[in-house]
Amino acid sequence: MIEMPPLQFAQTNGIRMGYYEAGPKTDKPPVILCHGWPEIAFSWRHQIKALGEAGIRVIAPDQRGYGSTDRPEPVEAYDIEHLTGDLTGLLDTLGIDKAIFVGHDWGGFVIWQMPLRHIDRVAGVVGINTPHMDRAPADPIELFRQRFGEHMYIVQFQNPAREADKIFNGRVEQTFDAFMRKPVPRAADAPAEQPVAGVGASPRLNLAFLQMIAGYDAKHDPRTPILSPEEKQVFVDTFTKSGFTGGINWYRNMSRNWQRSAGLDHTIRVPSLMIMAENDQVLPPSAADGMEKIVPDLEKYLVRGSGHWTQQEKPDEVSAKLIEWRKKRFG
Repeated sequence: MIEMPPLQFAQTNGIRMGYYEAGPKTDKPPVILCHGWPEIAFSWRHQIKALGEAGIRVIAPDQRGYGSTDRPEPVEAYDIEHLTGDLTGLLDTLGIDKAIFVGHDWGGFVIWQMPLRHIDRVAGVVGINTPHMDRAPADPIELFRQRFGEHMYIVQFQNPAREADKIFNGRVEQTFDAFMRKPVPRAADAPAEQPVAGVGASPRLNLAFLQMIAGYDAKHDPRTPILSPEEKQVFVDTFTKSGFTGGINWYRNMSRNWQRSAGLDHTIRVPSLMIMAENDQVLPPSAADGMEKIVPDLEKYLVRGSGHWTQQEKPDEVSAKLIEWRKKRFG
């Protein structure tokens, strides 16, 4: 198993944030790696090692609500203003002027907001699986409800009874057994799926994750795990201690974030890279169709044969692309 660098702490934006760092401190602009849900900085272990060894300064925080970082109580403490403010505060603490922000899954939503809100701190942006989109025409929770129904996990996360937290907190190992797997390969003769605009999701996909986890038994799962037993234990130990509420609270701010982003220009004005995963069923490559309209300086790259956990499923390819793009665009 890849060893992580030593855990360090920074005071930022009213919280204490744990982070890991590799590579020379003199390297500019550094690369900040932002994880998704349900993940932690450890999700970037392969990239931390590869970028550091390539002479690139790389920093991977446990974000607000996760792992070694503080978990404030109020739900509103997890809105996009706090999440982006945490990253600028981290730069302030470390004496960094500008950085390249790389985000996967929810981390992707956060990093695409960075140049909209803190343009003077952003050298470049890399989205992994998560595309940048213009502001939704209506409250995203209502759009999810209309399209996928009441059992869609993001809709269920809004339930004030917090059933979701109880299910995940009570089944930590089952959660990582179920999520951290490669997708079932599609048969060669299976019809190609019609792409769907916006946050994608396969029409075949069961997004009732709470019910799936509640009834899950790894013995009957034909998919290949992407984590070794030792790696899985890191996630299980971390989330047994922290619980899932902090991360779920990010989803509980989606309506608030949407309301508060009215009038914000969604054009990205920094060099950008979009890394897509061929077999991601929640954020398929088609979700990035048309991004060029609001991201003028955009390169796209497709990782073939990868599902959703791209930087862990295809670590060497993702690391190589990050290093190549960083050197090409920033020397």
